[in-house]
Amino acid sequence: MTNPSPLYADKPMDYFSGARQDMVAALPPDANAAVLELGCGDGHTGALVRSANKAAYYVGIELDAAAASRARNQLSDVIMGDIASLNLTAHYGRYDALIASEVLEHLVDPWAALIKLAACLKPGALILASSPNIAHWRVIAGLMRGTFKHTETGVMDRSHLRWFTPESYADLFRSAGFVVEQVRPITPPARRTRWINMITGNRLAHLFMTQIYLIARKPPYLS
Repeated sequence: MTNPSPLYADKPMDYFSGARQDMVAALPPDANAAVLELGCGDGHTGALVRSANKAAYYVGIELDAAAASRARNQLSDVIMGDIASLNLTAHYGRYDALIASEVLEHLVDPWAALIKLAACLKPGALILASSPNIAHWRVIAGLMRGTFKHTETGVMDRSHLRWFTPESYADLFRSAGFVVEQVRPITPPARRTRWINMITGNRLAHLFMTQIYLIARKPPYLS
């Protein structure tokens, strides 16, 4: 099986590895839950969820063939392919939670992807997501110097196709019908950043957020 996207052909194996312990901790302690993860990589997050007894059924969606193959050893099931072309009707209304860690920025149409994924969730389902923040001061400083240099990893990863600020990221989820409960940095701000946020009334908080962390819900009235 070949990788359907040449953007990831040169990525090292550990690019698809690593468990999101913060997201695992945010899931409710429901041993009977069903969880769907977009961009599951090699399945480490799902494996941790299952070992923490927070899901009985964990399904990953993964574009990279090699990562999907590894994930099958750890998850209940893996759907291999591009979310844009996958038929997910068999999964409609099945999941109590959706995890989308550092993946929506890689999609051609994340808006359509979230609408498709919303149909797979039960009313009231929890959504945990994160993506890089293009409004970080380092990116803005680069733009002021006339540079927009891509890298192999991080905010300027060359495989990123979409860019978000904290505000536009929240709007992305709202456009899919989700109720956004929280938008914050993945890691707590440093002391100097907390001081700047305090004296500016958080008006400049977006400048110091490297990664956007979002918590949302599918409304109970959406089928």
